[in-house]
Amino acid sequence: MGTASGLDHVGVCSRDAAALWSAYERLGFALTPVAQQSGGNGPLGTANRCAMLRRGYIELLAILDPALPDNGLGAMLDRMAGALILALGMSDSEGNLARLRRAGIEVPGIAPLSRPVEPGGPVARFERLPLPGAPEGRVQLVRHLTPELIWREAWMRHPNGARELRAAILVAERPAESAARLSRLAGLPLEPDPAGGFALPLPDGARVRVLGPEEAARVLPGLAAPALPAVMGLVIGVEDLDATRAALSGVLHAEVPGGLMVPAAEAAGCALLFEA
Repeated sequence: MGTASGLDHVGVCSRDAAALWSAYERLGFALTPVAQQSGGNGPLGTANRCAMLRRGYIELLAILDPALPDNGLGAMLDRMAGALILALGMSDSEGNLARLRRAGIEVPGIAPLSRPVEPGGPVARFERLPLPGAPEGRVQLVRHLTPELIWREAWMRHPNGARELRAAILVAERPAESAARLSRLAGLPLEPDPAGGFALPLPDGARVRVLGPEEAARVLPGLAAPALPAVMGLVIGVEDLDATRAALSGVLHAEVPGGLMVPAAEAAGCALLFEA
């Protein structure tokens, strides 16, 4: 099907891999092993660990070897650190490529990406359709060719009870422009967001919310965005807020309507809203 299928993942990026990964472990996430990435022309200098959820996941991406190509991550980090990757899922790479080109979007083609799921282990493979020149960061459609290798039961059990990636909150000075760009990429219509701005509902039940700074500040109290447009928050569904609260006992967080919020400063530049 030539449209987006869901909210696949959001990538939180940093130059300091150890600090990034330890921050999310302190937040009660069980992370996958370190995995160095490869592109169409060989190994990349980037590596990730992921918080795999039962729907979607959070990628934690950093540059480990500056001597190797970084697939543009260094240039993105020159602008800011934080949630620089917004990936919508797809099941039909060729169909989406054709649709985007019919819409006049100059997508260069289907880009391969791969990484071992653990040192010496099998290699997970993906296909990407990046949206060229998106000011929001690395905005793309992703198809998993080997989903069974990364959605493993052992990697989806988190001390904080996280189960699903329900929403990404994108903040923009001109939210209508960002929302329209995402709608064209997804091939799906927008609707009004309850907080103001726009929402892109996705077939898996998740959504991308696109808000102006004033609306976003009401949803994410204390919001401080170093650069816009950018994904500044994630909504994460959990099994039990009491268990989440206990897992966050040593981390700065606040009670907010409907759940708990960890500010961006505690989560490598991207606020986390935990909801039951």
